[in-house]
Amino acid sequence: MEGEPDPEPEEFLELARAAGAEVLALETAKRRQPDRRTFLGSGRAEALRDQVKALDADLVIFDQDLSPAQERNLEALVQARVLSRTGLILDIFAQRARTHEGKLQVELAQLDHLSTRLVRGWTHLDRQKGGIGMRGAGETQLELDQRMVRTRIGQVKRRLADVRAQRAQSRRARQRRRVPSVALVGYTNSGKSTLFNALAEASVLAADQLFATLDPTLRRLAIPGLGPAVLADTVGFVRRLPHRLVEAFKATLEEVSEADVLLLVIDIADPGWEDKRAEVLAVLEELGASRVPRIEIHNKIDLTEDREPRVQTRPEAPPTVRVSAADQRGFELIYDALATELGKALGGSIRGRGTLPPEAGRLRAELHQKGWVEEEVFDGDGQISLELRLPREALERLTAEGLRFEPA
Repeated sequence: MEGEPDPEPEEFLELARAAGAEVLALETAKRRQPDRRTFLGSGRAEALRDQVKALDADLVIFDQDLSPAQERNLEALVQARVLSRTGLILDIFAQRARTHEGKLQVELAQLDHLSTRLVRGWTHLDRQKGGIGMRGAGETQLELDQRMVRTRIGQVKRRLADVRAQRAQSRRARQRRRVPSVALVGYTNSGKSTLFNALAEASVLAADQLFATLDPTLRRLAIPGLGPAVLADTVGFVRRLPHRLVEAFKATLEEVSEADVLLLVIDIADPGWEDKRAEVLAVLEELGASRVPRIEIHNKIDLTEDREPRVQTRPEAPPTVRVSAADQRGFELIYDALATELGKALGGSIRGRGTLPPEAGRLRAELHQKGWVEEEVFDGDGQISLELRLPREALERLTAEGLRFEPA
C-alpha cells in the first residue's frame, strides 16, 4: 500500500514480491502534503486499519519514506508491521547479498536506517540510583541500544574501509599495467547480467526480477584491436534508490566512478525506458561518475518491432548501440564502440607497421595477447613484420623494448 499515486505501481508490486511478500491489495492516496502523525491523515489511516483487519494482513508497505514517528503511530493504529520503501529495499538487499563485502554493505545501510528508529520502549528497565556515591541514573535500555548500534556501525565502517583499500590497491595495479576498465550500469532488470555473461563468458545469476544480483563481479574482457580490459558488473539502480544504500555501496560503486568507459544498459522494450535512464543518470551524478565516457546499450531489441542491430551517433551525445543480449545480436558493434571509446580514453590508438628481431619472443607474445596484431609475416632472416593497431600511450614503452614502428 502506498502513500501517493505511483506512476509505475507495477514496479512497487515487483519490489514487494521480490522481498517475498504476498500482495493482497494495492491502495493509493492523494494529499497536498503528508500528515505529520500518520502520513495518510486520520480518516484514511482508520480506513487502512479496517482493510488490514478485513484482509488479515500482517504487513503494510508504503512506497514512500516514513518518519520513525509515522511508522510507530501507524503500527499502533493498524496493529500490523509497517514498512517504508527504504525498509523494503533494504530487506531485498539483505536477502540477495552473497559475498562478505555485500553483506557488510547491506548491514551498514540497515544499521544506519535502524539508528533513527530506536524508541524509548523499555524505560521501566532503567538502572536507577544505587546509593551514595552513584552518579546519575545509569543508562536506559534505549541508550544501551543506541550505543550498541553506534559501536557496530563503527566496526562495519572499518571493515568496509579495508575493502575499499584493497579495491584501490587492485585498481592501482591495473593502472600500472594500464589495463582499461569498463563498468556495466543500468536500471535493475535491464539485462545487465545477461549482457555481462555473454561478453565475459561468465555465469552471474541473470533472472527476471529486481535486484537479482548485488555483489560486484569482475571479469577479463578481450577487445579486438585493443587488447584485454576488466569488465565490472554492478548493482542495478531503481527509482528513488535510498541514499544510505548509495553511501553503503560506495566501495562497490567506486568501480563505476573509476572506470574508463561505462556501458549504460537500457531495456529499450520498456515503455518507460527514458524515465529509468534519467534515474540512472541521476545516481551517476551522485557518484561523481557523470563525466565518465559512456556507451548506451539499447538492449532487448528482440522484443521490439525494429530488431535490427546498429550504432547511432549524435553530436555531443554518447554513441548508442542497439543489441539483443539474449541472442548476442549486435555484439560486434559493442566491441567496435568499446575499441573506439577506450582508444580515446587511453589517448587514442595508432596504426602502422612494426618490426621485431627474432629474439623478441616475449614482446611478440604481449602484442598478440593484447590483440594489437592485425597481420603478421615472418621474413627469411627471422625478422617479424607486423601490422599493428595499438594505444599511443603504449608506443614509447614498446619501442624502448625493441619494437621498430612506422606509422601508417
